Amino acid sequence: MRSYIYFLVLFLASGVSFLTCGSFPTNEVWALTTFKEAIYEDPHLVLSNWNALDADPCEWFGITCNQERQHVIKINISGSSLKGFLAPEMGQITYLQELTLRENSLIGIIPKELGVLKFLRVLDLGMNQLTGPIPPELGNLSSVMKINLQSNGLTGSLPAELGNLKYLQELLLDRNKLQGTVPADSNSAFTAKIHGMYASRSNLTGLCHSSQLKVVDLSYNFLVGSIPKCLEYLPSTSFQGNCLQEKDAKQRPTTQCGPQRSRSQAPSPKHQPAEDVAKHQKASKPAWILALEIVTGIMVGSLFLVALLTAFQRCNSKSAIIIPWKKSGSEKEHVMVYIDSELLKDVTKFSRQELEVACEDFSNIIGSSPDSLVYKGTVKGGPEIAVISLCIKEEHWTGYLELYFQREVADLARLNHENIGKLLGYCRESTPFTRMLVFEYASNGTLYEHLHYGEGSQLSWTRRMRIILGIARGLKYLHTELEPPFTISELTSSAVYLTEEFSPKLVDFESWKTILARSEKNSGSVGNNGAICLLPNSMEKRHLDIQGNIHAFGILLLEIISGRPSLCKDRGCLIDWARDYLELPEVMSYIVDPELKHFTYDDLKVICEVISLCIHSDFSKRPSMQEISLMLESRIDTSVSVELKASSLAWAELALSS
Repeated sequence: MRSYIYFLVLFLASGVSFLTCGSFPTNEVWALTTFKEAIYEDPHLVLSNWNALDADPCEWFGITCNQERQHVIKINISGSSLKGFLAPEMGQITYLQELTLRENSLIGIIPKELGVLKFLRVLDLGMNQLTGPIPPELGNLSSVMKINLQSNGLTGSLPAELGNLKYLQELLLDRNKLQGTVPADSNSAFTAKIHGMYASRSNLTGLCHSSQLKVVDLSYNFLVGSIPKCLEYLPSTSFQGNCLQEKDAKQRPTTQCGPQRSRSQAPSPKHQPAEDVAKHQKASKPAWILALEIVTGIMVGSLFLVALLTAFQRCNSKSAIIIPWKKSGSEKEHVMVYIDSELLKDVTKFSRQELEVACEDFSNIIGSSPDSLVYKGTVKGGPEIAVISLCIKEEHWTGYLELYFQREVADLARLNHENIGKLLGYCRESTPFTRMLVFEYASNGTLYEHLHYGEGSQLSWTRRMRIILGIARGLKYLHTELEPPFTISELTSSAVYLTEEFSPKLVDFESWKTILARSEKNSGSVGNNGAICLLPNSMEKRHLDIQGNIHAFGILLLEIISGRPSLCKDRGCLIDWARDYLELPEVMSYIVDPELKHFTYDDLKVICEVISLCIHSDFSKRPSMQEISLMLESRIDTSVSVELKASSLAWAELALSS
């Protein structure tokens, strides 16, 4: 009986333990997933094991849970070069004690929602690219001991609410763009001991409330006024590089401080000498001087209003836009999405009206997909263009998508190579809602059209070899000559456009799918293990899917020389069909497109060798595009003399070899 009771108790305890472990809060998993969605660049793939379908995030990189595995208590992802926003949903991780994301490239503002994290002890967002003000709500972090926001681009004044943090020991705000005075106290009477000084706590505000402060660094900002007495125990280096009225600490030159420092130094009327006030009161002004002052004041006021309105309009059109950060049931969650003027300053911005005229009222459609439409047009007095318009409704457009759109424009704008389609500009308007990319137009259509719908005689063997060499040069440029590298989202024959001279140009029209896929919650990416025909399509691998591009290049070579589509419903995957022919010289010729009248057998052997290397299942044995390009350039001759020779001897060579 005792053993039965013991077994029953053990069973019940195990059941309780199981239920406890299986009840991880869904809001915390959702918040972490949202954080990942806000990261648009993860070069080291540190978030690769953050699976939205996994109900237990305790094994995710950088995540620490409590002993019972019920809550996330630490997020520590430092020095990982993450680029993206801080999602406001992180305020849902209720029991978080440490948030350390230092030494990344995070942009945007610090969400005020972080202020609800009552158990947070460490907030370390230093050495990022965060902008905007320090949220006053951070003054509600009742348990925080360390705040590090150094080396960002934070603006505005120091919130006096930081003085509410009674356990705060370390405050690092150096190397930002903070202005205003250091919030300290409103009374000069000090009666309570603070670091050897005396202060009246009933009359204190600001940082003088924080009696535990041991380390403070406010250096290299644009703070004015004087150092509060309650902070004089700190070394002078904590305040250097500002616009303070201090002789001991090295301050910025007056030219860098602007008018704010001179205003802070100007004595107030209360402190002017009595004799000056008396003289001022006694002095009488002539009526004409008074009238002149009134007229001048009106003119100056009018000019100020005009300048203010102009600046307001410019800020509305250039500096920032308000977009729903992520659609919710209440439709009340918004975030300020800043448009980085430096990011897009060198990219031409077209108006919708310009493109509408160029594309004949958007009637000249040359391509379409569920995600986008492609129009052909001609800019007045300029080149022919291809305009990609994103098919999405404004109510589905989020702050995430706006960020990815901007990043995509900047990413494409840096490409400059004869075998890469050139981005000419973009269009972004609110009424009607418009997001478009404008490329130069390659007038001879896509390689896919020529291979599968055109006349095969147009693509002779030599012409196909030249196209292959051009594609290889373009990929070599993208993979090895750019930092960070650039990869084509879906490298297929449809991504290769041909000029009048049949020179190939790679165009990443499918990047829209990448942008849209990253906005969908729980969206997964299709991996490429070298044995399937589909290619990866994930924003976090945007600059790292070089192996996927090399694999796709091998499939593309096979498609070019065989004239068969990469995937056919009737015949299956092209690789599976060709695998038996690639390494056997006696049957290798069966791969060649029957539409071709002649080909060069030596070229065929080189191409088949490269294909075998590109589709190798072991990534480590796949060559780089630099090696592939060198192999092709050195062993394939596309001169006119070779083409003439091939036309008469290729089939004779084939007959002899068989």
